[in-house]
Amino acid sequence: IQRELPELIRQEVKDPRVGMLTITEVEVNRDMEFAKVFFTTLGGQPEHDACLQGLQRASGFLRSQLSNRMQLRVVPKLTFVYDRSVEYGMQLSHLIEAAVAEDAKNAPPSPEEDDASVDPKPISE
Repeated sequence: IQRELPELIRQEVKDPRVGMLTITEVEVNRDMEFAKVFFTTLGGQPEHDACLQGLQRASGFLRSQLSNRMQLRVVPKLTFVYDRSVEYGMQLSHLIEAAVAEDAKNAPPSPEEDDASVDPKPISE
């Protein structure tokens, strides 16, 4: 499902709300009745919401196309969920970078830096 669904969306879904997206994960329960499809898109919250609405509207069509392509006895009901893990990871990276920069700014000079700032004694001849 995770391999077929992005191709189906790209080729078959004509809804303008469904733009460039990435399927990050598909979780299917044991009896293949339900599938949670996690996706990411570019843009802000309005674009994410619009894409989600478009995917929800196309879910029945996508389910029937998956049935044809994959020849599954049971095709799960598709539930689309915006995956916030990429945004969360980026926020964590920015926080770490800011903390490292703050530490570097407030850190006392290292002994090597102290030695470099002192003029060496002139050598007497």
